[in-house]
Amino acid sequence: MATRVAAAPAAAVPEQPDALAAALLRRLEERSDPANVAGMARYGISADGTLGVPMTVLRGLQRELRPLRRERPAYAHEVAAALWASGCHEARILAALVDVPALVTPAQADAWVRDLDSWDTCDQLQGLFASTPFAYDKAVEWAGAEEVFVKRAGFVLMCSLAVHDKAADDARLVAFLPLVVREATDDRNLVKKAVNWALRQVGKRSATCHAAAVATAEEILRRHPASTAARWIARDALRELRSAPVLARVHRQR
Repeated sequence: MATRVAAAPAAAVPEQPDALAAALLRRLEERSDPANVAGMARYGISADGTLGVPMTVLRGLQRELRPLRRERPAYAHEVAAALWASGCHEARILAALVDVPALVTPAQADAWVRDLDSWDTCDQLQGLFASTPFAYDKAVEWAGAEEVFVKRAGFVLMCSLAVHDKAADDARLVAFLPLVVREATDDRNLVKKAVNWALRQVGKRSATCHAAAVATAEEILRRHPASTAARWIARDALRELRSAPVLARVHRQR
């Protein structure tokens, strides 16, 4: 059952964004659960600064802050900055949920991505960045980074764009696929899973993208036959892309 979070009246919003961020952080700390922290650590989520607050609570706070975000975007943007600066794992996810894409700068995006230490924060953050005007450039730039979370951010951002940027033409998404080939030999688990995910998400976008993604997976197998990571990325993607549900979906989109 989803956790209900009562909406705060407008009069309760502090004058200073930092004060609201501090109040939100206290509410998160009240929901701290060490058992959840231990469980999250088993899934590779850093325990540093982690409270173990369920995602349902964070989504509830996101809904509560939606009117503020809509009516006072600059204020919400500053709240998000303060939440991120706290270093708290859940506060950073909340920052990604409540920040305003139109106010996010490339410098902020670079700084936040460099701060990442958990895959879940990384993945939530790309939903924010996918709505910025520089999303495509950052996906390409970050995909070539050496740092594991920066590189993962690049490929997860490609996933988010493939799913959510309904206005993008096929060519813009297919242009990501050479990067999938280039990075397919990176055997770090958090990277190879993101590379595979990007290949599959682009391939499910349309019939044209599907054909290009299948060809990309086949190219990976030809180009990197000795790489365990590359073989897994390509074969796993081909299993999904050639499955009956995906084939039916992309053919309906013709």
